[in-house]
Amino acid sequence: MVHTGPPPAQHGWPGPPAPPTPRVGPGWNGVPPQPAAGWPGRPVDPNQYAFLHAQTSQDPRDYRAQVGWERRYVRLLVLFDALACVLSVGLAYFVRFGDVVDFETKPVSSTPYIIMTVLLPLAWVLAMSLNRAYETRFLGGGSEEFRRVVNSAARLTALVAVASYATKAEIARSYVLIAFPVATLLSVAGRSAGRGILHRMRRQGRCLHRVLVVGAGESAATLVRLAQRDPTSGWSVVGVCLDRLPGRHSHDRPERSGFDLLGVPIVGTSENLHTAIQATHATTVAIGPQMDGETLRRVLWALEGSDVDVLVSSALTDVTGPRISIRPVAGLPLLHIEEPELSGTRRLMKMAFDRVVAGVAILLFSPLLIGLGLAVRLTSRGPAIFKQTRVGRGGSEFRMYKFRSMYVDAEARKAELESRNERAEGLLFKMRDDPRITKVGKFLRKWSLDELPQLFNVVNGSMSLVGPRPPLPSEVARYEDDVYRRLMVKPGLTGLWQISGRSDLEWDESVRLDLRYVENWSLAMDFVILWRTLFAVLRREGAY
Repeated sequence: MVHTGPPPAQHGWPGPPAPPTPRVGPGWNGVPPQPAAGWPGRPVDPNQYAFLHAQTSQDPRDYRAQVGWERRYVRLLVLFDALACVLSVGLAYFVRFGDVVDFETKPVSSTPYIIMTVLLPLAWVLAMSLNRAYETRFLGGGSEEFRRVVNSAARLTALVAVASYATKAEIARSYVLIAFPVATLLSVAGRSAGRGILHRMRRQGRCLHRVLVVGAGESAATLVRLAQRDPTSGWSVVGVCLDRLPGRHSHDRPERSGFDLLGVPIVGTSENLHTAIQATHATTVAIGPQMDGETLRRVLWALEGSDVDVLVSSALTDVTGPRISIRPVAGLPLLHIEEPELSGTRRLMKMAFDRVVAGVAILLFSPLLIGLGLAVRLTSRGPAIFKQTRVGRGGSEFRMYKFRSMYVDAEARKAELESRNERAEGLLFKMRDDPRITKVGKFLRKWSLDELPQLFNVVNGSMSLVGPRPPLPSEVARYEDDVYRRLMVKPGLTGLWQISGRSDLEWDESVRLDLRYVENWSLAMDFVILWRTLFAVLRREGAY
């Protein structure tokens, strides 16, 4: 570990650090820590992560964090948005003037449409920028990015409507009703495609933020685990600053810790944070919830002008989105946490959306449903539809429908296969090469087609399109107290578990994802999950 000594007493960034001072005794051997062999503590080539950082300086005040890939990614999104608007206005102009549809009235002049076609893409990108849809903190994850795209489109549509009325511009409503909705859909699709590209690059070890974690041992370990568990988050943890030296004031003896935390090197304490940032070339500092307000404020002052992002972890986990707001009390900003919205208007809207979409899907896929049912029925003995009792909202039981993918004696043969259960840590039984699965069943499971009959469960109200995984009564009987919160909403045909690995997930992780959905569900989140489900099915990850 590198020991820099106490920083000079001055405001802002401290002066040049003192040379490393070898020390002896428990917890300190004077040898700089070597990164662990595996990700993410291994030595890093800056070019591998596609970002730029300033030259290392002896004076930490000269350090500037630069993330070059963010600017390139924003330019890509601007291109996608502009292209989406160009295609939409081109389509609207072609439909209005291309004799595709016979309109009763013809425009007096095509000049307003030509002007609109030329200027609208520029106005579209400007509206996105004014609504902060290009801010990097909203990009790459979550639904806030898509919400800002939709809000920008709605505001620009209202502005164009008011401007055309005030100037008495002769613009047909059909043109506006085609151009703006199509542009919105294409922009959302472009953002989704851009996010997919970003996530793929992050899985390859590129387009990452170099993160320095600061906090107590357990809180720092939690942040490191989260980064290691989800590479699409974009975190490459390059160092850890503890609130105290390992081995000197705790049981973290150096001979047991090896001067690293979960493979990430410990580069110092919160007292020499400035030097640790420069030594690791960090672009982001993630701070645990144990840091007191006075220390945090001084850290923020010290980092001003360095372009280093500061993220503070809340003690409340898996609570995000509109449930959290800032409420000032006597000059002190406090977090106000709303209760999960499990009833009311939004729930009725979700119910209506589920049933309408499921009903339309059944009509569209009816030939496919009939064909798959015949394939199951004709290739193995037994019914085409497998019915099983599952537990729904509030603990009520219902009959769930699936295409039968196993032989009819599958339940009787389960006992002899218990020793081969690959999910022994939880309540589920999963095998990659289950001998009870039929040949047609393997194909159905590979493409998640066996779950299509659950659309009828959605129509009859026992399930939702998006929600937690529907559990068996035997699983619910062994639930711990916290896990019962999964039953506060209807189970879903898909959910966070579906787009995060499905059968490859550990039991604790699947429970965490289901509880996260219960705590933060919204229609916007449902749309994102449904969209990502398409790609999860195509990737076929965890489908067995």
